[in-house]
Amino acid sequence: MTAIYKDFHFDAAHYLPFVPEGHKCGRMHGHTYRLRVWCRGAIDQRGMIVDYADIAAAVNEALERIDHRVLNEIPGLGNPTTEILAPWLYDQLKPGMPQLFRIEVAESATTGCVYEP
Repeated sequence: MTAIYKDFHFDAAHYLPFVPEGHKCGRMHGHTYRLRVWCRGAIDQRGMIVDYADIAAAVNEALERIDHRVLNEIPGLGNPTTEILAPWLYDQLKPGMPQLFRIEVAESATTGCVYEP
């Protein structure tokens, strides 16, 4: 099996409603997120697992729903930690991308989440 990935970026605001009083993440703030989408499978006659352009089309459609938005206002993201956001994105993408097997969401250069069901 061979795996490929493609990176994307989006900007969004959020707050974490269940952190202790006074926690900085309880206040509205924003991130420039990095989304890494992983696909794996057999290499086809084109020499590809899946065309990067097809990945981009699917991901960009999903990102239109969250880019430059308040994540808390999106159904399913009332508590938008990276641990909640990663499987949410996976579920948005998987129906149209059968080769998808992993999602990585980073909210900074040093923090992120890997979701691999």
